[in-house]
Amino acid sequence: MRALPTVLLLLVSCVLALPVLALVGSWAQWDAQTAGILREMSATVLPEYLWVTVQLVVMVGIGVVAMGVPAAVLVTVFEFRGRRTFEWLLLLPLAMPAYVTAYAYTDFLQFSGPLQSWLRATFGLEGRLLPDVRSVWGAAWVFSFSLYPYVYLLARTALAERAPQLMEAARLLGAPLSRRLREVALPMARPAVAAGTALALMEVLADYGVSVYFGIQTFTAGIYKAWLSMDNRIAAAQLATVLLVLVMGLLWLEQRAQRRLRFASSATARASSGEARPITLRGARGALAWVLCLLPVLMGFALPVAFMLRPLSADWSVLPWDRFLVWTWNSVRLGTTTAVLAVLAAWFLAYSLRRAPTLLRRGAVQVVSLGYAVPGAVIVVGLLLPVGWLQVRWPDSGVGALVTVTVWGLIWAYLVRFVSVALQSMQSGYARLPRSLDESARMLGATGVELAARVHWPLLRRAAFAAGLLVFVDVMKELPATIVLRPFNTDTLAVVANQLARDERLGEAALPSLALVLVGLVPVVLLSRTLRSERRSVDAELL
Repeated sequence: MRALPTVLLLLVSCVLALPVLALVGSWAQWDAQTAGILREMSATVLPEYLWVTVQLVVMVGIGVVAMGVPAAVLVTVFEFRGRRTFEWLLLLPLAMPAYVTAYAYTDFLQFSGPLQSWLRATFGLEGRLLPDVRSVWGAAWVFSFSLYPYVYLLARTALAERAPQLMEAARLLGAPLSRRLREVALPMARPAVAAGTALALMEVLADYGVSVYFGIQTFTAGIYKAWLSMDNRIAAAQLATVLLVLVMGLLWLEQRAQRRLRFASSATARASSGEARPITLRGARGALAWVLCLLPVLMGFALPVAFMLRPLSADWSVLPWDRFLVWTWNSVRLGTTTAVLAVLAAWFLAYSLRRAPTLLRRGAVQVVSLGYAVPGAVIVVGLLLPVGWLQVRWPDSGVGALVTVTVWGLIWAYLVRFVSVALQSMQSGYARLPRSLDESARMLGATGVELAARVHWPLLRRAAFAAGLLVFVDVMKELPATIVLRPFNTDTLAVVANQLARDERLGEAALPSLALVLVGLVPVVLLSRTLRSERRSVDAELL
């Protein structure tokens, strides 16, 4: 009986890690056809895939740093009109899926869009007046304004802890403002900036909607072509392992940067910041700070929403309201089911690790935690490999039909991708529970199940709710796994928005796109409330 929890833990971990393990195992199935396809792709299209992906990664990396770092420095080190409002406004682009932002900018900036049409009509010009937004630079633009909050949020957290008092100490030593920023604030934020940039670039590598809609040849697009166009799952899986290695490299960089985020957070350190007040900016400097904070919010949230509202309000009669309810129900049903299962799985994994943190259990949990860093396209390929292998050997088992014809295959892919999100929240909840609760419950004769259900769960409800909410929102926005694995007549808001946008029916695509934005606003609002409550607690401590 004592070995039963360990066996269940390993079973759950294997189910959730199976797609990644299948990708690694695909190299054992090397054959002449696969070798020929990979050789041909290496000589023709793979260099372009790699070059475009590298271009995109470099441009987005520069873009998120150029917007996230100044915004974080301004709202933590300086005081100017509207600073407290910008603290949460700068988080709003997190609610916008990148592919929705791409649809909005394409509708407004394309040749037949309102901007170029107005320019031609007003100034009597002809032809294309702006570069084509459906390009690598256009994708970099979209990703930069959609993902800079990762850098902003982590850099702001790192700077808010100790930057004011250290900047004040440097001022007392005679350092000018430019030197204080260059030699105090920026080095302090460097690990956070590296971690936030790595997270943003992982999202870029995992993207499917923007690259396919813009027609740019990224590595993810190459995986789908090897799989769907050339009908070779093994070649697609082996290409996916290359992308997996790149993602693991970025994950290692992010974790290494996170380990370097070590700042004093004691009450004494916080109280000492009471002597250091933010630097007040007035006049032209205050206006410049206001513009630098407003620009990312406008480009990443306000303007895309306005661009989507324009075709939505132009002709309400073309909107498919009856089908919209069906798409919403499918999205909500999949999101709710996945969120409940993810919270239960994360609760079991976190409880198992708390009960006996052995090396085996820690390794199993770490393997499961890798799922969020794996792109949805990679998970789909890794998921269908073992399913196809079982279907070939046992055609009457029904495994293939269960995964590809019902929603359970899609939910499985969602769990592989997003259970780590719930796991982080549940582990954070357990970290706040003292071990004395467990010892007291055991002294009163509580078993393992009773301890988890009657002692831990009432104290973990808020963490579980937050975990379920985050998973629900991520499932609602997930595109590549849903496109491939959804059963017939199970279109979701994300899939329909992508299909309508690719058919140039942007007026109809605006409705499901804006619904996704509204859903994405929920965790952003909760995050901003958490940050405000933390600031109030620090202010109260200083008083």
